[in-house]
Amino acid sequence: MNDFPLLTSLILLPIFGGLVGLFFHHRPDQARFICLITALAELALVLLLLPLVMNSNELADRFDWIPLLHVQYSLVMDGLSYVLVLLTALLGVLGILTSWREIREGVAVFHFLLLAALSSAIGVFLARDLLLFYLFWEAQLIPMFFIIGRFGHERRRYAALKFFVFSMVGGLPLLLAIIWLMLTGVDPSLAALTASPVQGTVQIWCAAAFVLAFGVKTPMLPVHTWLPDAHTQAPTAGSLLLAGVLLKTGAYAMLRWAIPLFPQAMTAAAPWLAGLGLAGLFYASWVALAQQDAKRLVAYSSVAHMGLIMFAMFAHNRIGLSGAVVQMVSHALTTGALFVMVGMLAERFNSRQLSDFGGLWTKMPVYGGFMLFFAMASAGLPGLSNFVGELMILLGSFRVYPVGASLAFFGIVVGLAYVLRLLQGTILGKPGPLTESAQVLDLDGREILILSVFALAVLLIGIHPAPLLKLINEPLSALATNWPR
Repeated sequence: MNDFPLLTSLILLPIFGGLVGLFFHHRPDQARFICLITALAELALVLLLLPLVMNSNELADRFDWIPLLHVQYSLVMDGLSYVLVLLTALLGVLGILTSWREIREGVAVFHFLLLAALSSAIGVFLARDLLLFYLFWEAQLIPMFFIIGRFGHERRRYAALKFFVFSMVGGLPLLLAIIWLMLTGVDPSLAALTASPVQGTVQIWCAAAFVLAFGVKTPMLPVHTWLPDAHTQAPTAGSLLLAGVLLKTGAYAMLRWAIPLFPQAMTAAAPWLAGLGLAGLFYASWVALAQQDAKRLVAYSSVAHMGLIMFAMFAHNRIGLSGAVVQMVSHALTTGALFVMVGMLAERFNSRQLSDFGGLWTKMPVYGGFMLFFAMASAGLPGLSNFVGELMILLGSFRVYPVGASLAFFGIVVGLAYVLRLLQGTILGKPGPLTESAQVLDLDGREILILSVFALAVLLIGIHPAPLLKLINEPLSALATNWPR
């Protein structure tokens, strides 16, 4: 346990900076700058914790919270949660830079909501008491609801309401399961619940409640339909946080809570859940091919990638599980970058329709180079981050589900088709109505900086994934003790 509450500081710092920014709501430039400094300080603090995590394997803030119910305020950071907290902090900085010009009204409120979303997500990644986890889990809903509903596009209220309804419907059974577990008098800490899991039909019903809640956020077929609308209507930074952070809380919660707490039920359901992941991969890939809106195409590609991750998680293979976590990080970077690039087009042309673009390579060569890079990364080009995750997923899952792994390979090939469609509709092909005669400025320094950070991270993981794999090795090994190697 830490003498200084470092992990609590990670949660409170973004909220504090966002509140300070609200005092400057009449001076948007100052509010924006304060929130950027806060996000940078959060990222710096996370980076400073890396040696501590590497040396001690985990950090903890813990004290009795509600002794009558055996509830603790328990935050723990191991290698797995560190990777996702670092990813969250990095995307927070990039999200603020991305919204620098897009958000012109309510600047202070928007950035407060963005920082609040980061705080709640970090809480999800760190909480080790079930009730504390649930509070952070539901807290995510509030800032993201307002980011979409207040700062989104033309159908923002519909998309925000749909997001809210799906999240609440998924969260209520989870709350009932948590209440039941607490009424039994069991210590609601992760360690205690894992050591003494509930048995019989109760385990089945509790597992179903957890899977529904986490499946909505992941999102898993067929409870995925809120995501394309939320992505399409959200502002660019909102889409970045949805793809890079919110979806990862669902997959992380499945690994950290559902699988360890209900081992028999989850093992029995694993083939079905892996099948749903595989179905999501194919379904979303085919639907992505039919999209005319570039942002909606990227949104469905996000569903497809998360389907592949779910397939790997429930293949119950250690190599595949590592690949799933690498793919979680890679998906956040590559898909997040594509959302940012589509947002850059929308800022310049006030359109996201692929039929309006084409031939941008000659007019915006720097933009074209970045678009090609991230599109190829999303397609799994060797040397880039997606290739590492996909290769490990296929190698690991083939040992358990050889037919499923073979189908997953063909699903990835379908993914290449929608990536080529995105390239053809933007930087390649004949110029469209909006690009044929328009004089368009290429990327400026701020935009190049944002995309360069994404590209560097994608390249580092693709070329040298060993540090990432080392960080997640011990937590995943503990989770997969009885799985095939």
